[in-house]
Amino acid sequence: MNITDYILNEIKPLSLKSSVKAAQKLFDNFPITHFAVTENNKILGCFAQDDIQTIENKSDELVGYTHLLNSFFADEKATVLELLKIFADNDTTIIPVLNKEKEYIGYYDLCDVLDVFSTSPFMIEDSETLIIEKNENDYSMSEVSQIVESNGGKLLGLYVSEKNQGNVQITLKIKAEDINEVMHTFRRYDYKIISTHENDIYLEDLKNRSDYLQKYLEM
Repeated sequence: MNITDYILNEIKPLSLKSSVKAAQKLFDNFPITHFAVTENNKILGCFAQDDIQTIENKSDELVGYTHLLNSFFADEKATVLELLKIFADNDTTIIPVLNKEKEYIGYYDLCDVLDVFSTSPFMIEDSETLIIEKNENDYSMSEVSQIVESNGGKLLGLYVSEKNQGNVQITLKIKAEDINEVMHTFRRYDYKIISTHENDIYLEDLKNRSDYLQKYLEM
């Protein structure tokens, strides 16, 4: 699926000569957090709804409020993950899109991009989600992949989901007939399993040993 198929042009960008009233009306008519401002098809930035709605003089032109412009946009060849980062970093629901000549060609809507991501094989293919943790200096992506594949698993995707006090947590999407074998090997390589899984043999064994010890101490 080509993400550029989702570039929209329903909401036309304003210019710095547009009035505050026109900008406020735009926010009233569309459920967006920002709108783009262009000049000669070049992006100047985006105004945020929270900023525009606080301006009292509706007849003012936007040129008087350029200090409120936010600078963010996406290249037309941006990937879904790059777009999600721009959405998150700027707390926005739309992203202006530029072509290779840096000209404004439209915008991406957050809902559309989330739909694309949610229907990708990474999200919808039947699989296990495994979260592992290890010291940042001691792990490697190649080792992670090797552990999964050496146990007959198929790695659909992975990403570093958290960093904390020198450790990293890696989220994996795995297709495997026996996830216990995969987890057992990760533990053997000193990875900590963060996610919880039904029928985790290792945890069941620890629980049984703990129960046995508790009964022994109570004798």
